[in-house]
Amino acid sequence: MILCKTFDEILLSSNAKSKILVLYIMKQNKILSTTLLGFVVASTLMPLAFAQTYYPSPSSGMTLEEQLKLARERIEVVRAHPGDGSGTPYLNPEGVVGATIICGAVFGGIFVAFVVRAKQIEKKLAAKKLLQ
Repeated sequence: MILCKTFDEILLSSNAKSKILVLYIMKQNKILSTTLLGFVVASTLMPLAFAQTYYPSPSSGMTLEEQLKLARERIEVVRAHPGDGSGTPYLNPEGVVGATIICGAVFGGIFVAFVVRAKQIEKKLAAKKLLQ
């Protein structure tokens, strides 16, 4: 006789409850698990929200007026060269889209190789079953 238990039954069995108390409580209390998930998400995303604002470091020595002057100079340079764009070569192989296409082709090729190999194995297993 073979006994099969699901992962949850094994994980949350009476022997494991004392060892994995946090998982048992989270399974029983949805509010606690939702709160914990919200805390993890908020603590992960909060630094990203603060990263959007730029405060000059005291060691840089640049004042707000100097930063505004530098920003105006950058705008003037862009207006003086309207056809140059941002300088990011999107369609070149070294650019964003080119690199994305190359990575997609490499990983797509690997995926296709795995699928083809799996189909070959399925055919061999099906042929063996028919012969038996």
